[in-house]
Amino acid sequence: MDTTQILGYVGALIVGLILGLIGGGGSILTVPLLVYLLGYNPVIATAYSLFVVGTSSMVGTYQKHKKGLVDFKIGLAFSFPSFVAVYLSRRYLVPGIPDILFNIGDFSLTKDMGIMIFFAIIMIIASYSMIKNRKENRENSNGQPYYKTFIQGLIIGTVTGIIGAGGGFLYVPALVLWANIPMKKAVGTSLIIVTINSIIGFMGDVQTLHIEWTFLLLFTIISIFGIILGVFLSKYISGQKLKKSFGYFILIMATYIIYKELK
Repeated sequence: MDTTQILGYVGALIVGLILGLIGGGGSILTVPLLVYLLGYNPVIATAYSLFVVGTSSMVGTYQKHKKGLVDFKIGLAFSFPSFVAVYLSRRYLVPGIPDILFNIGDFSLTKDMGIMIFFAIIMIIASYSMIKNRKENRENSNGQPYYKTFIQGLIIGTVTGIIGAGGGFLYVPALVLWANIPMKKAVGTSLIIVTINSIIGFMGDVQTLHIEWTFLLLFTIISIFGIILGVFLSKYISGQKLKKSFGYFILIMATYIIYKELK
């Protein structure tokens, strides 16, 4: 095992740790880690990300459920339209993207570049939601009409399907703003959505891609150890402060990805 692989597995532990602490952001680290450190192309990397984040989130859901921090009713309401959109995106939309998106003079924007730049744009949006402090609305816990949830789930599901993300970094603010549930419960509830979305999205990839199961399972097991550790440490670390710091970190990473792809 060389140094690059060792660093990759250390990264897997950090992915799980972040998921356990803030309920999202695992895929934000997983995709760049697989692409820039381990050398996978973005389509494979986004597929592996779905499996890693989905499996790790399943463990996180159980951990949060034991603490009463998962609202299954709201989580499943968001999950249904989301997993449909994620599966269709991975099964048909991503394979259907042309290898060359467009040419401008000598510059060609390839499919791989386009996916990574789109990923970076979503990272910037996610970083803003993490950095900006929001007051929780505890007065109204009745949520919103289901048709709105359905439309929101379709939109987020399509986005996360393209970038290979579980979507926790999008669902946590969505659950706080739209479903009006407290931040800690939003973190736990987002994990069940991420689990369902990611695993079903990955099922769409299994039919179109060759999967290196040995590497993927080892990477995932290390991430699961990370998420168990993260859930334990979340009792002692301020989630809000951590989330803000992580927001700045992914903003820097997004800038780096755009630079790396366009230079």
